[in-house]
Amino acid sequence: MLKSARKQGSSHGKDPEGRMPLADHLRELRNRLLKSVLAVLVVTIVAMVFYQQIADFLMGPVRDAVGCTEGFGEAAKDGETCAEITINGLIAPFTIMLKVALTTGVVAASPVWLYQLWGFLAPGLHKSEKKYARSFVAAGVPLFVGGACLAYILLPAAARTLLDFSPEGTGNLIPLDDFLDIVTRLVIVFGLAFELPLLLVMLNFGGILTGKRLLGWWRVMVLCITIFSAVATPTGDPLTMLALAAPIVVLYFAAVGICFFNDRRRAHNDPYAGLDDDEASSLDHRPESIGTDTVPPPRGLSEDEQGRRRRDDGDDSGTGGYDDAT
Repeated sequence: MLKSARKQGSSHGKDPEGRMPLADHLRELRNRLLKSVLAVLVVTIVAMVFYQQIADFLMGPVRDAVGCTEGFGEAAKDGETCAEITINGLIAPFTIMLKVALTTGVVAASPVWLYQLWGFLAPGLHKSEKKYARSFVAAGVPLFVGGACLAYILLPAAARTLLDFSPEGTGNLIPLDDFLDIVTRLVIVFGLAFELPLLLVMLNFGGILTGKRLLGWWRVMVLCITIFSAVATPTGDPLTMLALAAPIVVLYFAAVGICFFNDRRRAHNDPYAGLDDDEASSLDHRPESIGTDTVPPPRGLSEDEQGRRRRDDGDDSGTGGYDDAT
């Protein structure tokens, strides 16, 4: 049932360009989506079994950083601000368990559905494009994981900074569902933001952007990255904003360096690679040497050959086929 549509049609002859009818494309997409959904469901069921451990892993750093281990009263006596993570409602624990398990399933099963996505797109790519695509996927996964880990590390410090604004002698109740939403948003925002330099490198390898142009945009890019960090971070504190903006700026300049290296390599192989479609190549005004090969003089015709040629032309007057008037 889940057999690939491309394998089913291989007996009828394989198209070297990966072309197939629309119905086969839709059948292939259905099979790969079904495999991806099954993988997510299997991991989600496993995550339900280990729900307590996963929830403790998510809440542990924040609870240790700002948790009221001795209650609000003891913390207020010591002049400290703390918080307690709470659950509101009778059905809320079950809903939170589903949310945690499903999020874990999507993240943990990402190798499977990424592979299925790659398997669906790969036949439509050229050989060189497949090589670049594999490299970009291999680089994109560590970047996304790095951004997610950075968000997980910064979350306790961000929570401590935000709770410092609470008035003295007061406590703070953090609903668990809201807390999980913040964690999920931080992980997604940090992970996707770390993919920006990879996108710029892809555009450069595709010949759309050059390293020189990207370097000329650095002021605008730094401003846009700062604004994006201020808007995208769910906590809204300056610490989290700067913690997101600073690595992206560093990765941006690293991507510019890679683009310059690729432009130099491309220019070495093709001197006209950096020209736009409507830009003319430079002209070389240096004169070139002209060969000195001499042309032999025409061989003179003998009288017999001249008479034979006149007879062939139908002229016996010796005037070469022209009358006296001409």
